[in-house]
Amino acid sequence: MRGLDEALVQNHDCEVQTPVMTRTLTAGRKDLEGVQAIAFDRRAVFQKMCLARYFEHKVADAFERKLIPGTIYLAIGQESTPATVSELTGGFPVFNQHRCHAIYLSHGGDPAMLRDELLGLSTGSCGGRGGCPSIYDASIPTFPYHGFIGEHIPLATGYALATHRPTVVYFGDAGSEEDYALTAFGFAATHRLPLLFVCEDNDLSILTRKGVRRSWDILEVVRAMGLPGAAIQDDPEEIFATVRHLLSKLPAFVSIKSCRHYWHAGVGTDGPPQWDRVAEMRETVADAEEIERGARDYVERLWRSHLD
Repeated sequence: MRGLDEALVQNHDCEVQTPVMTRTLTAGRKDLEGVQAIAFDRRAVFQKMCLARYFEHKVADAFERKLIPGTIYLAIGQESTPATVSELTGGFPVFNQHRCHAIYLSHGGDPAMLRDELLGLSTGSCGGRGGCPSIYDASIPTFPYHGFIGEHIPLATGYALATHRPTVVYFGDAGSEEDYALTAFGFAATHRLPLLFVCEDNDLSILTRKGVRRSWDILEVVRAMGLPGAAIQDDPEEIFATVRHLLSKLPAFVSIKSCRHYWHAGVGTDGPPQWDRVAEMRETVADAEEIERGARDYVERLWRSHLD
């Protein structure tokens, strides 16, 4: 079963031919039929991870050249979660967290529109007015994060209540601590909403670790509310198996331990990361070198006229 189809399309203002990523079985799906029959496609996941990784490197380059107004929240190191979750949730409405570039790209977003939004251009996904955290695209649809930490969690909950559409919402471990987020988890459980909560747990709220911020565990809390849930590592195969299982039990909550490579905002680092899933996946995909070269070359062409 193929995970990706490659179709050449012309980006709206760019002479780049881009492989558009679409799930063969899941593109446009608005219900949960067939999810349990989807097989893990390592190559497809790695392709999405590479696209996000090389795109983010160009974002960092543009930021250092002061071409991006405002700040940036890089997803480098956290690519495996949306790359894998999106394989099972094609066609679901998506609510982004602030670190959203890999999420948007993995769920089929237009790289040129994302680039233009970050550069403040009118051809961006929000007309160049939203910037890094506020990526909106009605064609997916993906809804933007726009300020208060975790506030998109109750928004996603209300959306699922109103539309009855299976919906996925991404957030960080700090976002899950907000009072309105906790209320949303309980409300979703009570009303049995078709909602998948995805917590990208990098153990940090800017610089403060969970052990300093709280004495309780979010998984214990949501399970007490009646949400099926799991806490796992960001290994793509583990994510895939866990999420596929939880999609049969919505609403559900998955906390995925991830490793942020850069600071909360900007391009600074505090040394080498604890682990790198892109590097690990590279060793397990037969044509990894070809896939990675294709992603790198495509992103180079996409950004060339803006960075030269």
